Amino acid sequence: MSQLKLTADSGGGTVAIKGPASTTGNAALDLTVPGTASATLDTLGRAGNIIQVAQTVKTDVFTTTSQSFTDITGLSGTITPTSSSNKILISYTLSVSGNGYPMFKLLRGSTDIFVGDAASNRVQCLFGGYVGGSQINSMMIPVSGNFLDSPSTTSATTYKFQTGIIHSTGYTTYLNRSPSDTDFNYHGRTASSIILMEVAA
Repeated sequence: MSQLKLTADSGGGTVAIKGPASTTGNAALDLTVPGTASATLDTLGRAGNIIQVAQTVKTDVFTTTSQSFTDITGLSGTITPTSSSNKILISYTLSVSGNGYPMFKLLRGSTDIFVGDAASNRVQCLFGGYVGGSQINSMMIPVSGNFLDSPSTTSATTYKFQTGIIHSTGYTTYLNRSPSDTDFNYHGRTASSIILMEVAA
């Protein structure tokens, strides 16, 4: 077994890097040194490692009366996977309110992901449904979740949310505010976010 010994800076012993007695199929092993100064030596591609993280936080208000699904502006994130076999872990929190029947979708580019099966005229979505009741004017609901996606690409990939009032006209969906949004201390302004994490396969 061969080894490389490094003497400590102050002469207080040595550090040894030892090679294995053999490798599978006598294959060569590469130990890659990070290109960043003072970085930690690690096998970044080890399964389960988080390779990179990207976050988008939306603090302003979004409002729509659209009956069709429309992009929630300012709440999308883009990440470029380093390997096509790696996965993207999507973590999100949306602060939603409204009236009627708002529905929400998560998309990779223009492709719906994490939606239910098609069933007659039911809406395939991430979450949604009827919103109403006596306290609806001041209520905001935080919706959080995670989804592990397999984009199978090394190209820049954008994840975003869409919403729409699917049932009928005359309703509104809000993000980061209450429906009435009046100037009282029981009405709030909130934030929403999306976090993208590349996970080594």
